[in-house]
Amino acid sequence: MKRFVLGFLAALLVIGGIWFFTDSRAKEAELQANSDMIQQQIQQVGKLIVTEAYYSQVFTYKNSQKLFLNLVSANKKALIIAKAKATVEYDLRQMETSIDADNKTVTIVKIPDPVINVYPEFEYYDVTQDYLNQFEGKDYNNIKTSITAQFRKKIDESGLKKDAQERLMSELLNIYILTKSMGWTLVYNEVVIESPEQMSNLKK
Repeated sequence: MKRFVLGFLAALLVIGGIWFFTDSRAKEAELQANSDMIQQQIQQVGKLIVTEAYYSQVFTYKNSQKLFLNLVSANKKALIIAKAKATVEYDLRQMETSIDADNKTVTIVKIPDPVINVYPEFEYYDVTQDYLNQFEGKDYNNIKTSITAQFRKKIDESGLKKDAQERLMSELLNIYILTKSMGWTLVYNEVVIESPEQMSNLKK
């Protein structure tokens, strides 16, 4: 009887060991599969997000120079129709993340800042210039610099940057949804992201 009990206990230990080993291997495999799936989702998010807008405006350029002891004025002017394509870009290929499989945590280390590009085009009309004050290369450069700056100001005052940020949040939300569904934790700036509303405030 004693041998039977000892044999039974030994069998239980063997079965328990096998179950524990198999269960641990299964959990490890599941954890690795989840980690790989999250990494794949992050790679899919890692792309260039471009939000575009188009602007046009009419400008009048005038320049006057006093010559010969201010006795003579030499003038030049032009009517300029300026058009510009503006883009706000988030290059999520530059986003930095860290995956801690043991603690089931995904940390967003860095979200790239937006890059604003302005591509202006100019058409000149009604160009008049005196002989002693003619248009030169520096005039066209100054016009381009001034008008581009005005377009950038217009972009800052428009909803283009907000639209770009909303597209950014839409992409990052995919990471949050996946981690949440798998029981993982998403962290940014040492703060646990617990709701979509928190995601919308990440870059504000």
